[in-house]
Amino acid sequence: MSATQAEPKKKGLITVRGRSIDVGGILLEGRAFIALIVLIIMFSMLSDTFLSYSNVLTMSKHVAINAFLAIGMLFVIIKGGIDLSVGSTLGLTGIVAGVFLQGWEIDSLNVILYPQVWVVILLALAVGTLVGWINGYLITRFEVAPFIATLGMMYVARGAALLISNGKTMPRLQGSPELGNEGFDILGVSRPLGVPMQIWIMLVLAIIAAFILTKTPFGRSVYAVGGNERAAELAGVPVKKVKIRAYMISGFCAGIAGLVTASQLTSAIPGSGETFELNAIAACVIGGASLMGGRGTIRGVLLGAFVIGFLNDGLVNVGVSSFWQTAIKGVVIIVAVIIDQAQQRIKSTKNAAIAAASGSSASQTTEISDQTAVKGG
Repeated sequence: MSATQAEPKKKGLITVRGRSIDVGGILLEGRAFIALIVLIIMFSMLSDTFLSYSNVLTMSKHVAINAFLAIGMLFVIIKGGIDLSVGSTLGLTGIVAGVFLQGWEIDSLNVILYPQVWVVILLALAVGTLVGWINGYLITRFEVAPFIATLGMMYVARGAALLISNGKTMPRLQGSPELGNEGFDILGVSRPLGVPMQIWIMLVLAIIAAFILTKTPFGRSVYAVGGNERAAELAGVPVKKVKIRAYMISGFCAGIAGLVTASQLTSAIPGSGETFELNAIAACVIGGASLMGGRGTIRGVLLGAFVIGFLNDGLVNVGVSSFWQTAIKGVVIIVAVIIDQAQQRIKSTKNAAIAAASGSSASQTTEISDQTAVKGG
């Protein structure tokens, strides 16, 4: 028997200049970018206004909202959880901002408080972060399943928004010069250098989030917990703290989305953000994050947010019924999950093959050494 044997040609591999390339793996990894290009080409052919300057700016605003939620959701998904409350948190933080901008009346003191805009922003973000902390505390302290805990909080946050506003929209959030609370519209209306403020905020948030995930101990801990929670705990990772902080980041990002949405509309609507959590989850999965935890990147999430945003606006642009839009979005989410599962199976198969090959090589090496020892060589 010859010392070397030709390896069987693996399915999905092509050879270029003596190097094997996994075409299937490349397509799976780049699925978000491929989907985005396909959408742009398809909708450009169906509508002459799809790539117009004004429509691209409008779509970019919607993409930013999806991206805010998806970036926060990514931290939760990487550590192996889910957050269904982000859409309701968006609505709640917008209402909180509206209450303070229109004046918080304290009956017992017979006064009305009009905080400055930066104070309003901090208070709204604190509320979003608090919702995230409650989610994390329920999951870690009482061991409630993430799906159930965040589903319950979804209704609690939405109910709180409706109670605070009495179910009514809070209009005219521009503020007043005499009260010193002007400037809230800068978050959703202004265009520094001709680019909507939402895009600038999205870029800054994405850079900070990418730095946290890739360059800090906390980011590495998030991946470790999602990859193997038990092993991470044995390695000294504070698993419960990591989980709580991941949900707090998700709530904080939902708070940003709520503030930007209210600023863009110059009004706070208690129903804002309904079903937005599905957009965030879809953006993460399309972008390559695994629902099983341990995998995901900010770059992929941004691509996923663009795919969801361009799909929604493209369907509107070509006149597709809102009923069909809902159905198509559901199909996209299902397909994204199926692709994620397929990628998981492929990865597991490759790891098993590598492990088997390593075990075989080690066995052969041991056998040769034993034979050499017997022969005295």
